[in-house]
Amino acid sequence: WMGLTPKDHSTGGKVRLGIITRAGDELLRSVLVAGATALLRHVRAGKGNNANAWLLELLKRKPPKLVAVAVANKIARIAWKLMVTGERYRANSIPLREVAA
Repeated sequence: WMGLTPKDHSTGGKVRLGIITRAGDELLRSVLVAGATALLRHVRAGKGNNANAWLLELLKRKPPKLVAVAVANKIARIAWKLMVTGERYRANSIPLREVAA
């Protein structure tokens, strides 16, 4: 648990998500959120030429602080996956079927 996801209050098949929890390592969570906030400042200033479409759409719909936590959550999940599988990070990797189209 890192405290970057909503608290789950689900019961009987009905999903009820609560507030973003603050469970887990406070230092790790703050570093991830600070990094995500720096990324958002860069994108919002118009310097993020290769910004992800997901991120741009999220910024249109949600407040910047909430988007920062969502980006921090995404960064944490990517880092966990890389550590578990031992893979290397490939930025802007495009599946071959999209390249061929």
